[in-house]
Amino acid sequence: MTASNKTAVVTGASSGIGAVYAYRLAARGYDLILVARRADRLSALSEKLSASYGVKVQTLVADLANEADLAKVEDVLGNDASVRLLVNNAGLARLAPLAQASVSDSTAQLALNITALTRLTHAVLPGFLARNEGDIINVASVLSVHSLPFSAVYSGTKAYVLAFSRGLQAELADTGVRLQIVLPATTATEIWDVAGVPLSTLNQDSVMSAENMVDAALIGFDRGEKLTWPSVADEGLWEKYDVARAALFAATQTGKPAPRYQAA
Repeated sequence: MTASNKTAVVTGASSGIGAVYAYRLAARGYDLILVARRADRLSALSEKLSASYGVKVQTLVADLANEADLAKVEDVLGNDASVRLLVNNAGLARLAPLAQASVSDSTAQLALNITALTRLTHAVLPGFLARNEGDIINVASVLSVHSLPFSAVYSGTKAYVLAFSRGLQAELADTGVRLQIVLPATTATEIWDVAGVPLSTLNQDSVMSAENMVDAALIGFDRGEKLTWPSVADEGLWEKYDVARAALFAATQTGKPAPRYQAA
């Protein structure tokens, strides 16, 4: 696949998963708009990508949890007609039991993992629909469907990404706009440096490199997958889960209490 004269926007692009997406998309011919907080890293990455692939690279230094910075990126997404791909990768994990966590840690995760992702999708979608062309990649997590004793807020935010994205996929079903949800498991990135759970304490056999994660996700993207589980070998597991989910929802549509909740 080539992407002449098309631009991809990657958030959280200065390291880890976002940086790998930048490299892979540049190799596919996309011009890039890279969004992250660290200007020095963005500048260095921009120079490497331009030199290696001959693509145009614009950097946007922005903290997406900051209202003014988020609005700046929204403006670009809403007005740059060359944008054909948005990778909502920026995310934050603060892993601790809720009673031991600060409110600011919780609200920071909500701001970046939920609010920023939602607003950037809002910003890019009208142009995509007007052109009937465009792709969105929302990076969720396997913790979208599982919570640990220290991941209540993080899992909650990623569950939102999954539910939000699936609803939007249904809305876009008859259009030329696609949305892929990527659900990584433990991935070797800098997110662990501030997460509260050091990567070194985890089972190293379960840790995937950012390069392998993105490469797997892009194979899923090329195949038109709606959901991509990079580390799950048995894709039938998701199919069974989704069938059970649909059956459970259908079972709620009775309009009356279940027999076990009815008075004798």
